[in-house]
Amino acid sequence: MDFFYTIIAFIQDGGAFMYPILIVFSVGIALGLERTIKLSKVRNVNKKVWDELYPHMSEHDFDSARKITSESDSAIAQLLSMGLAREGTVRRRDDIEIGMEEAMMEIIPQLEKRTPHVALLANISTLLGLLGTIMGLIEAFTAVANANPAEKADLLSASISVAMNTTAFGLIAAIPLLIFHAYLVSKTGEIVNSLEMASVKTLNFITDSARRQE
Repeated sequence: MDFFYTIIAFIQDGGAFMYPILIVFSVGIALGLERTIKLSKVRNVNKKVWDELYPHMSEHDFDSARKITSESDSAIAQLLSMGLAREGTVRRRDDIEIGMEEAMMEIIPQLEKRTPHVALLANISTLLGLLGTIMGLIEAFTAVANANPAEKADLLSASISVAMNTTAFGLIAAIPLLIFHAYLVSKTGEIVNSLEMASVKTLNFITDSARRQE
């Protein structure tokens, strides 16, 4: 409980800029949690669909694979359906690959959606902290200029200490947000890599089936 009161006192002592930093931090954490939940769901659904697709494609049963992808709205189904739709209608591997690359170009922005905002909010919180400190120092030196000479040193040191609170709080907010952003980028990269792996395996299955039919 004492820790809670210490935090409240720290924010109150920092001045008006502490509250915008707190808002920015809260929005950044909310976005990070939303993206984490979304990406975890995408990864789990993709794995489930791929586990269902793989046995059919390994046996070159592309009709069943097409049925599975048509019934799913997952990212991997959206990707592979473009390749499976062209199976049997085109001979060149490149034509099928281009179709899946087009689908990937639509999927990646959906996975990266709002993730850059987390890093942006981290930078904003740092800048707000610095701005709060500068404004606090301006107020401190203005007050000291009109103060009693005997009190100037004590007044200046106390004012600077309070002004530095905003820089500290800005960094306290920015560091977790930057870590969150790095985690989201890593998680997105893992999903993209898994999609690319699935697309290559699907291309290999389709190519192998076409060769057998020749």
